[in-house]
Amino acid sequence: QVQLVESGGGLVQAGGSLRLSCAASGITFSSYAMGWFRQVPGKERDFVTAINWGGGRTYYADSVKGRFTISRDNAKKTVYLQMNNLKPEDTAVYYCAARIRDLGVGVNEYKYWGQGTQVTVSS
Repeated sequence: QVQLVESGGGLVQAGGSLRLSCAASGITFSSYAMGWFRQVPGKERDFVTAINWGGGRTYYADSVKGRFTISRDNAKKTVYLQMNNLKPEDTAVYYCAARIRDLGVGVNEYKYWGQGTQVTVSS
């Protein structure tokens, strides 16, 4: 059974930082690209960032470029999202997702999803 479990969300003031983690089980983690998406109520789930299976390639949405950093530890089967200089518009439920091999930016490209973790940024 595949499980992706996010953690690290919470409430933070604008300008602050959070680090999200996503622990995977039930998959050969090192064979999967990992992505982070976010969603606010009533809106579509949006791409945030992704990293390829080996960690050598990353891609970011323009809205988070320079503020967020994705990384992975294949030995720990975990992907991370370091979020700095957070803004109120970053408030959302953040989801991690897994896709075999290469990274993608579309929701439909990812096969496995976590349950999400809430990030709230106060102004």
